[in-house]
Amino acid sequence: MIDTHCHLEMRPFDDDREDVIKRAKENLEAVITIGSDFEGSKGAVALAEKYDFVYASVGIHPHDAKDFNDNIFNQIKAWAKNPKVVAIGETGLDYHYDHSPRDVQKEIFIKQLGYAVESGMPAIIHSREAKEDTLKILKESRVSKGVLHCFSGDMETAEKAMEMGLYISFAGTITFKKALQIQEIAKVIPDEYLLIETDAPYLAPEPFRGKRNEPAFVKHTAEFIAKLRGVSLEDIDRITTLNAKRLFGIGGMPERGEITYKIRDSLYLNITNRCTSKCSFCIKFHSDFVKGHNLRLAGEPSADELKSAIGDPALYKEVVFCGYGEPLLRLDAVKEVAAWIKEKGGRVRINTNGHGNLIHKKNILPELHGLVDSMSISLDAQDEKTYNKICNPAFKNAFNEVVNFIKEANKYIPEVIATVVTAEGVDVEKCKEIADSLGVKLRIRSLDVVG
Repeated sequence: MIDTHCHLEMRPFDDDREDVIKRAKENLEAVITIGSDFEGSKGAVALAEKYDFVYASVGIHPHDAKDFNDNIFNQIKAWAKNPKVVAIGETGLDYHYDHSPRDVQKEIFIKQLGYAVESGMPAIIHSREAKEDTLKILKESRVSKGVLHCFSGDMETAEKAMEMGLYISFAGTITFKKALQIQEIAKVIPDEYLLIETDAPYLAPEPFRGKRNEPAFVKHTAEFIAKLRGVSLEDIDRITTLNAKRLFGIGGMPERGEITYKIRDSLYLNITNRCTSKCSFCIKFHSDFVKGHNLRLAGEPSADELKSAIGDPALYKEVVFCGYGEPLLRLDAVKEVAAWIKEKGGRVRINTNGHGNLIHKKNILPELHGLVDSMSISLDAQDEKTYNKICNPAFKNAFNEVVNFIKEANKYIPEVIATVVTAEGVDVEKCKEIADSLGVKLRIRSLDVVG
């Protein structure tokens, strides 16, 4: 886990800074301590140089924009060349306190963003009660690497920031009972844009609200967000750690594709990256990762390799054939591994695009009877025209064959669920009518939610 925003150099840590950093190292993979004025940036760099797992960001907070000058700017540029300095900021606009005149805040924000873009470094952005000016300046700056830290804005702000490539970071405030708007936003931020932080020594999460915050407390924020999003703490840890490494260039990225990967209390099997559809919404066309797992395979695993990677299937709620491709392309491997899972007391689910009978030119569903407990089949559209536009199938008449596959699956598989993604052009109500006519449930998945 990584605390992407704290202020370890600040006075509240003077009496026990070593102990705070020790606790952080025991609980976290890395910490980024953020400069907010000249002395703070200087202190952040010193701490980053002293501790291997601590990194720094340098910049001038909008509160102190009035003190900004060329000498300070030149020093920021010099610090930025230090390999332990990974970002510029925090910088931005604060119209709540207005400690610096607004025109000065904007000028200094623009300057620091300009240097972040020029240097290729991410920007740490502070915005409070300054939505319109913040978004305008960000857009004009052409910044594409950065984070809106301690997010307190609305959904429109988050969406526009993500359109620019910026991450959204949540601090301990999200755990407060009255933070309902931020909680609703945190539920739906796509995995690939999510970060967590403490902003220590400020904004301690529940159950420490009102006390001095510290980096180790970021776990409580992560636990709260996990509950909001219906995933595990392990999932949030993995997702946000990956995102922090990607944004700030710290630590190693997973290079090898995983053949098994855990999400919540289920184990997923990634048995192929081949597919007979090229769905416009499929995440594999713009990322190697799902929920922080690298799913880009170098080769397809054997049935024995899958069994070895699974271990004890009874440890999981279910074992799911899914991954970055169509599992029924490898029907023999699916049957062998599914039979083994059932022998070991496990539960089997297959997530499929419904092309299995087209692929094998026969009805394969009787062969899966007794091996598969549940099957999720991608209906994805209400008619052939929409389906072809969204899914780009390799087969003619694929939509009608998918509908027939769902109907046939209901004869052999105990639980069958048709699924749709809320992509443009999809009529969910008509999809529900189709599912009802086939006697199956319909699961609706948001366009930006994967896994």
